[in-house]
Amino acid sequence: MAGSGTVTKPERATQNRVVKTLFQDQLGYHYPGDWEDRPNNSNVEETRLTGFLAGKGYTSAAISRAVTQLKAAASEQSKSLYQSNKAFYGLLRFGVNVKTDAGNLTETVQVIDWHNPEDNDFAIAEEVTVFGEREKRPDVVLYVNGIAVAVLELKNSRESVGKAIRQSNTNQRDDFIRSFFNTVQFVFAGNDSEGLKYGTILTPEKFFLTWKEDEADNSGYKLDKYLGKLCEKRRFIELLYDFVLFDGGIKKLPRVHQYFGVKAAQEHIRRREGGIIWHTQGSGKSITMVLLAKWILENKPDARVLVITDRVELNDQIERVFTDAGETISTTSSGRDLMAQLGQAKSRLICSLVHKFGRREVDDLDAYIKALGRQERHAVGDIYVFVDECHRTQSGSLHRLMKAILPGALFIGFTGTPLLKKDKATSLEVFGKYIHTYKFNEAVEDGVVLDLVYEARDIDQRLKSQGKVDEWFDAKTKPLNDYQKSELKKKWGTMQKVLSARSRMNVVVSDIILDFNTKQRLSSQSGNAILVASSIYEACRYYQIFQETELKGKCAVVTSYNPQTKDIATEGTGNNTETDKEFVFRVYEQLLKDVKPDAGKTRTETYESRVKGLFTKEPANMKLLIVVDKLLTGFDAPSCTYLYIDKSMQDHGLFQAICRVNRLDTEDKINGYIIDYKDLFNKVGKAVAVYTSELDYDDFKEEDCEILLKQRLEEGRERLDNALEAIEMLCEPVPPPRGDLEFIHYFCGNSEMAADLKAKEPLRAALYKSTVALIRAYANIADELVAAGYTAERIEHIKERLDFYVKLRELIRRTSNEVIDLKAYEADMRHLIDTYIQADDSVEISPFKDTPLIDVIVRSGMAEAIRTELGRMKGNQRAVSEAIENNVRSRIIESQLNDPAYFDKMSTLLDELIRQRKQNAIEYEKYLKEIAELANKVVTGQKYEMPAALDTPAKRMLYNNLGEDEALVLQVDAAVRANLMDDWRGDEAKESYILNALYEILKDKDETYRVFNLISNQQEYL
Repeated sequence: MAGSGTVTKPERATQNRVVKTLFQDQLGYHYPGDWEDRPNNSNVEETRLTGFLAGKGYTSAAISRAVTQLKAAASEQSKSLYQSNKAFYGLLRFGVNVKTDAGNLTETVQVIDWHNPEDNDFAIAEEVTVFGEREKRPDVVLYVNGIAVAVLELKNSRESVGKAIRQSNTNQRDDFIRSFFNTVQFVFAGNDSEGLKYGTILTPEKFFLTWKEDEADNSGYKLDKYLGKLCEKRRFIELLYDFVLFDGGIKKLPRVHQYFGVKAAQEHIRRREGGIIWHTQGSGKSITMVLLAKWILENKPDARVLVITDRVELNDQIERVFTDAGETISTTSSGRDLMAQLGQAKSRLICSLVHKFGRREVDDLDAYIKALGRQERHAVGDIYVFVDECHRTQSGSLHRLMKAILPGALFIGFTGTPLLKKDKATSLEVFGKYIHTYKFNEAVEDGVVLDLVYEARDIDQRLKSQGKVDEWFDAKTKPLNDYQKSELKKKWGTMQKVLSARSRMNVVVSDIILDFNTKQRLSSQSGNAILVASSIYEACRYYQIFQETELKGKCAVVTSYNPQTKDIATEGTGNNTETDKEFVFRVYEQLLKDVKPDAGKTRTETYESRVKGLFTKEPANMKLLIVVDKLLTGFDAPSCTYLYIDKSMQDHGLFQAICRVNRLDTEDKINGYIIDYKDLFNKVGKAVAVYTSELDYDDFKEEDCEILLKQRLEEGRERLDNALEAIEMLCEPVPPPRGDLEFIHYFCGNSEMAADLKAKEPLRAALYKSTVALIRAYANIADELVAAGYTAERIEHIKERLDFYVKLRELIRRTSNEVIDLKAYEADMRHLIDTYIQADDSVEISPFKDTPLIDVIVRSGMAEAIRTELGRMKGNQRAVSEAIENNVRSRIIESQLNDPAYFDKMSTLLDELIRQRKQNAIEYEKYLKEIAELANKVVTGQKYEMPAALDTPAKRMLYNNLGEDEALVLQVDAAVRANLMDDWRGDEAKESYILNALYEILKDKDETYRVFNLISNQQEYL
């Protein structure tokens, strides 16, 4: 058969091509030969190393001493491989210090010429036999100046790359050739079908990486393409010098987005331009910071790097990552300490909370910033400011203070969630354009983070007795007027209050307990979960309910609350009742009663630190954290697998929250799971769509920032002027002398006469509304009044009028008795809701089953629909329709081999929808809904009415292709599973067991091969 020779070629053919054509002919590596029978193969080839050093002009004495040290470090076995490798890398990176004579100065022998990459000696040897506890023979070893810096294991195209990785990992064990890997920096594995994977020493198989670059180039084997990209001489030396990291016991190499993110940032820095690095949640943003900071400090002699975060947990995380990576970082204890450190040159790397830039006593920020500008420079050195999670700290007074205190500093923002279009102006003003982006879907596809599975659960609630509810309310509110009753109903008649009914919370707790007993990842105790509550009160209530379940002692509540007696000093309402604040205080006092504070921490901080540590390191002992806002960003716990959302969220906050469960962990963590009790699918869809979409404002010029700033300030000034004018006009008819009595008469009439109050009600409503409008308009540009063009006198006038109208509103509200202290009614209203609202068991209402969100939202075409808001993309409905249709069509074609019968039907349905659209037979919005439904069917590969026993994608595929015969499907599936062996694909002997089992059932040779080919395309049958 034509071409069969290359299809069935052995591993040796691949190795010959890689060694000769790629490394020798294209990359220019020397080839010392096949070293299978060569004696004394070493990870430090003395002859080649000595020759290189002599060529660099070192004396024979210096060379001899350097080589002796290197060989000793290369053969070191008393330490762990990590420690030995780290020590040897230090000699490679910084050189070997030698002293040739007692009276001579210490000389540093540079083992690699880092500044002139091509002046080094690059060599490739194959079949390198190494003797250790057992003899092993790496397929290919790469040497730089005689030092083994990379090994490459190859497999034929029908064998898994995983085998090659496992082979290298076995070689690193103490009972094989561990010490050979003391010098190794890269561990490569590949074949001609799957391409290349790379890692370093002690990298587990699941954490081996893939490179992506010039994806459109499909001219040859991906193995050769990416070996060429990584091992090109200049790139290879650069990776060894700038991108090897020893991080707290784990050696790391850069992921492709980290490499190109740092490279892009380097170019910006050379041009003295700031910008934003957007690398999605969980993709190693902190490592990117470390790599970039190391480069800046090494290449800029006067440079100092200041890392700014906005939360304590992020501050701690950044400090830990830098310290683990061997970088000395100084943290600040206060604003005064920060300024003191900036004023001295000794700390080149500083970490601080952004709030330490603030000054509480500053009333006039503009005047303060002007004064700072007139002072001498505060900071010593060339300052580079890294702002972590910059979407939260990217604007406002704190950032202006940072700019004023650090004039001339270069600001680089880091974010895991991009700034939305509505934030475009402020983001460009503060940082500039995006330096590099790495989106959520890219990270999922690269295996950097896990995909997310979404499940919506609905809890039906009902009122037991409308009559009794009204009767209770009337009895408890007799002293109140209509306005006060209305305010009470507004607060307690909200959906949130209904959803906080104890009966509903009990159902959520029961759900979670059931999941911990039935969901594999939770029941195995290797995974744990976070529950997001709507308020601190609800978080405490959930915690209290969980204390009556099996999670008692393995559940904690972490919020921003810190109990202090003053919190409840004014809460007492009598009648043996308990306000919400009193309840929260009591719960916290109970959970903290046995906590002894650690040095420098409060009881609450000590408690939080301990439960976070347990949650991260001992998931079996801390199974559930109940939170409100805390820990939803900057908290990485790979064990966290389920996120239960019982809080309305959107945009940045929602996306960051759901990414708490996307971290890689042990093999049994396949996806992160989002359990939604708040009907958030549209918002989840929007978040995923936005954070996987292309940005439309990357290409802007520097002057665009000034235009955007001017436009925003002009709009803000116009809004403030209009708001002040509107409220002045409203109050203009008030007669002189316009004291409090005149205002009371104008807005209230005779406050003892109900008819007067009623008649003046529209005026009071207008006053309240206008006051709010004025407050908001002022707040929008309060820190930028001078920049907006206001004079000092005008600013003073605006502040005086704002203060007057805020006080006037309070005067009128109290005179008309349109205020109410709701605390006295909290216990009664809580009793009403808990008593008369009942909840049914939860019901799963999302149709996606276990289909990941990237499939449901991005690949299906739904993201396109979401981004264009039902087709309003520049009014071009046809363009949007065709984009979605193409996405769905691509998905169908991509999946055709997996399940031809099913996807033929889906293709027919899509064609029919397209035909109807073109004939305008269906409304556009209805069309979008129908195509979204079709898209979901495409990605799930399932008809929702399928038999319950067909509970896996493979079974559903067989059902579609075996005449919808359920019994036959189950028989075939069982036979396949009974005869599966490891790495059976491409192994004729192992395949024959499956073929024979199928033939026994199907009794037809052609049908057997047809079904076998379908089975071969199912990932499920590993």
